Amino acid sequence: MGLPKVACSAVWLVALASASLAQKGDPPPKAQTCFACHGPNGNSTQPLVPVLAGQTSRYLYLQLRDYQEGRRSNEQMTPMVAGLSRDDMREMADWFSQQKPTPRPFKADPEKARLGKLKADETLCTMCHLGAFAGQNEIPRVAGQSYEYIVKQLIDFKTRSRINDAGNMTSVSSTLSVADIENLAHYIAGL
Repeated sequence: MGLPKVACSAVWLVALASASLAQKGDPPPKAQTCFACHGPNGNSTQPLVPVLAGQTSRYLYLQLRDYQEGRRSNEQMTPMVAGLSRDDMREMADWFSQQKPTPRPFKADPEKARLGKLKADETLCTMCHLGAFAGQNEIPRVAGQSYEYIVKQLIDFKTRSRINDAGNMTSVSSTLSVADIENLAHYIAGL
């Protein structure tokens, strides 16, 4: 005799939910250390830690390499990448790029988001980041990153605390006011 119809439905729903939350493939062994900050499957819940899930593989690899070679610095990331091989970095970048990003709980201010879109159009952001800020190759997907992370990165480029961008973001961000940065972050984080 099988399970009652209600119990079968509940089991089926749990299995379906588990499958939809499952990651694509097993993570490379070294990628699991990333989960402490970047979250399971690369979906960070920490405002200043980027979401890696769905990011372009090329971008992730280049950032890991830049941390390792000193072109980008962070007191937590720099020691984490020190012992990684190029193959480790490629494998991790490929895996995180295949994960599905989850929506972030951010409510953009509609007026700031409108002004942010105008500024994004004016500065031609989508020429590099593409429509919907999905990213391409070595250009990151910034849609869905946290508001705080976007603000920090734009300020870091503006103040030249971050310069591993071949000068593109440094040049664009140098023209941005604090209000522009806040508006852009409302727009992009709300995508």
